[in-house]
Amino acid sequence: MFRRTRRIALISAIAATAVILSACTGSPQPTATSTGKPDPDATLEVGLVLEPTNLDIRHTSGAALEQILVDNIYEGLVTRTQDNKIEPRLASDYKVSSDGLTYTFTLNDGVTFHNGTALTSADVVASYEAVRTDSTLQGNSDFAPVASITATDPKTVEIVLTQPNQNFLFSLTGPAGLVFQNGDTTDLKTAENGTGPFTLGRWNKGSTISFNRYDGYWGKAAGVATVEFQYIPDFTAGVNTALDGGVQVLTAVDPNLVSQFDGTDFTLTKGRTTDKATLAFNNKKAPLDDVRVREALRLAIDHEALVEAVGAGTTLYGPIPELDPGYEDLSDVVSYDPEKAKQLLKESGHEKLELTLTIPSFYGTTVPKVLISDFAKVGVTLDVKSVEFPAWLEDVYTNHDYDLSFVLHVEPRDFGNFANPDYYFGYDNADVQKLYEQALAEVDPDASAKLLAQAARIVSEDHAADWLYNGETITAVSPLVSGFPKDSINSRINLAGVTVASAK
Repeated sequence: MFRRTRRIALISAIAATAVILSACTGSPQPTATSTGKPDPDATLEVGLVLEPTNLDIRHTSGAALEQILVDNIYEGLVTRTQDNKIEPRLASDYKVSSDGLTYTFTLNDGVTFHNGTALTSADVVASYEAVRTDSTLQGNSDFAPVASITATDPKTVEIVLTQPNQNFLFSLTGPAGLVFQNGDTTDLKTAENGTGPFTLGRWNKGSTISFNRYDGYWGKAAGVATVEFQYIPDFTAGVNTALDGGVQVLTAVDPNLVSQFDGTDFTLTKGRTTDKATLAFNNKKAPLDDVRVREALRLAIDHEALVEAVGAGTTLYGPIPELDPGYEDLSDVVSYDPEKAKQLLKESGHEKLELTLTIPSFYGTTVPKVLISDFAKVGVTLDVKSVEFPAWLEDVYTNHDYDLSFVLHVEPRDFGNFANPDYYFGYDNADVQKLYEQALAEVDPDASAKLLAQAARIVSEDHAADWLYNGETITAVSPLVSGFPKDSINSRINLAGVTVASAK
């Protein structure tokens, strides 16, 4: 996340993910197989943590909205799989010109909005022109390189860029790429008019949101008649609800509570994410403007022990996670070496160092406790300043008034933050900026990924931050449920291919 500077977007997306860590329709692959026969009239009951404040995904950011609305209620020309690969959705096919400037999309036949109106290319053009020209719409900055959007015929849309942008097609898999009916006056805060396999049923605010299967759907019909999302912010209550039969799927299982499922019929799955648990260094503030100090702090952290303490995640030694282009295992850059950390601190004149960690209060105490202990072993005293998120946003993100900070950076393909010297990291490296610019302009995805990998290695070798771990999600799934997604479910849960078997 943190791709834009809009404060509301930041609040929604970070907070959402923090508690959640708690002719192709792109149906997810099964993670569990039911022995019963799927019941097309069944209701799928899913336990989630963070409830949306409203349903207007055009104007409101946050994982809580994307998680349930994208692919289920609303669709774009393209979507992405659980492992972040791009695939067609409303478009039956798409082509990109050899110079990377022209994108041509052909629409699927028979697509209708939920009010019965047929989708045409004019709807796509209107939707995307609105994003391009209206700074209040989600994805406006993603359309900065767009020169024109044209309906060449009722089934074809052509988008021309001013310059190649390797991330543009991927941006269309998010809110920026969703298609809405031209001229529709639906109040999107409380209602919808999408093209997806489900329609909005009932929203009992503070409790549940339900979806109903859309019988007029253009693709394969959804496998269940109804989906009910139950919002259970308390992790223990969520587990109890699942064990009592109140939900068939519980997302965001607290790692400390997984033993509660021992001896039950539930299957626990661990899912990959692009969540980067980032220990930010204020690169422009002494003594963190000294690379020796930054390296010493990284060497002082026992990353494997920290991951074990957190309970769900994998080690990550660079700014690009495994699911993003440019990923490389950078564990060779830094290891757990307290003695070397002490040596570097001595060389830098900071044998005894006091630093403050500013952390949003909703992240809990596990990470701070580990860091306090590890840093103390090398002579660094860490004072933890737990603040409400608006205060973090004001002090750290906006005013850059901090030493160290910790947040989960959740959005995929957000490496550009390290190519932005004005970002709150305060990291300024001309080589990284040039490589990132070249990576975006590179038409060949493989060549672009190699450039990103080069840039990411420089960032890690500069110790611009520390990446404490790559987050994982834990999901409990009933044996009656098949096809529930495993990976990336903190950003979206594609339910079209999920089925529920009869308990009989």
